Amino acid sequence: MKNPKIKLILILATILLSFFTSLNIITSYVKIKKTVEESIANQSLEAAISVASSIDVEEYQRFLDNPEKNDYYWEIRSYLNDARVKLGALFVYTLEVDNPKVSRAMIMGLPNDISKSFDIGGVCTVPEQQVQKAYEGETYVTEVIQDSVHGAYLSVGAPIKDKSGKVIGYLGIDISADTLNGIKGKVIEDNLFIFIFNGVFILIVTGSFFFLQRWYQKEMAKEVEVTEDTYQAEIKTLITSVSSLRHDFTNHIQVLHGFLQLDKPEQAKQYLYSLSKEVQAIKSLKLNIDHPGLSILLQTKKLTAQNHNIDMDFTISQDAFNKIKTTDLIKILSNLIDNAIDAATELPEGQRKITICCNADETQYEFKITNTGPNIVDTSQIFKQGFSTKKPESEKIRGQGLFIVREIVNKYNGQISIESSNHLETTAIVNIPIK
Repeated sequence: MKNPKIKLILILATILLSFFTSLNIITSYVKIKKTVEESIANQSLEAAISVASSIDVEEYQRFLDNPEKNDYYWEIRSYLNDARVKLGALFVYTLEVDNPKVSRAMIMGLPNDISKSFDIGGVCTVPEQQVQKAYEGETYVTEVIQDSVHGAYLSVGAPIKDKSGKVIGYLGIDISADTLNGIKGKVIEDNLFIFIFNGVFILIVTGSFFFLQRWYQKEMAKEVEVTEDTYQAEIKTLITSVSSLRHDFTNHIQVLHGFLQLDKPEQAKQYLYSLSKEVQAIKSLKLNIDHPGLSILLQTKKLTAQNHNIDMDFTISQDAFNKIKTTDLIKILSNLIDNAIDAATELPEGQRKITICCNADETQYEFKITNTGPNIVDTSQIFKQGFSTKKPESEKIRGQGLFIVREIVNKYNGQISIESSNHLETTAIVNIPIK
């Protein structure tokens, strides 16, 4: 890429796009994990509330009156174990919360045949923040707790109330982190398409950036090539005209030198007087036009017209004509004026005349070129590619000018018309709407 600024912009745009898309993927991943964790916690809390409300509070109260492994203990333990199995939980148990800092496990829901059991009143790992909520009679949900003995798990709790509504304990449920991760993995797997889509989106957008950059370069190269061809043609015409003038003035100087050698000063003065008119005509080529490209084009065409003894007049509005690209403006006028010059040169020198009007108002540009010359019999054919009014022996490549003009005019949703009268006069009118 030749333009380092464009290259830098594209690189920065790609980096920023990749960064924000990657950030979006990571954020989505974290959000999904957090949402799954919250969803499972809420479901577990609802289950804890349900189990706590269905527990036999009278039987549990009798156990609390005598907290030993008695019949009440084993009955409730069996009930809690059944709930644990149905919920797929790590543990289901009851808690005693008699202070705002530490909770104690009372009955752990495990099969009766397991010899290893938990001591009644053992200190539980529920964090102090959640214990405070339980002490105030509220439900609680913990973050994932890292336990050196039982591993990582998430814990929820709901109050156990007697018939009078008094909180006599808490029902706790622990969900293993492995269970959480398994569900998270399943949800992430179900949403894998989103992550793949985001990744593919990055590649597509990045590829589009480079494709558009390459396309832009090619289009710019075409524009530059066309512009160079247009201006080189005008420069060659200008050089040819200047060379012709230089050759003519060399001849004029030789004539003057001959008059002076023959001692004929009056004839020399008359000859100088006629030359001064030509010099004044050349000085008048400088046009006061706001558009530099248009000014140069018209000056070049004026000089060419003088070389062919064509009387060329201009009427140009004081406008920048900046609603149309310079290259397109030059192509339109250059082709139309060249056609006018070609037509005018077919008449005797005294009848050669071209009038060029470039007008602008709030709604449109109007370019009007009128020339004397042979009448165009069929104006409906002149816009076809390859059609020319020139004789074949005088052509190199003809029939392209008006076709090019029409293509450009159509691009701007404009109109072009050619009017040719029987009075040896042809007028080309181009209207370009201003948007």
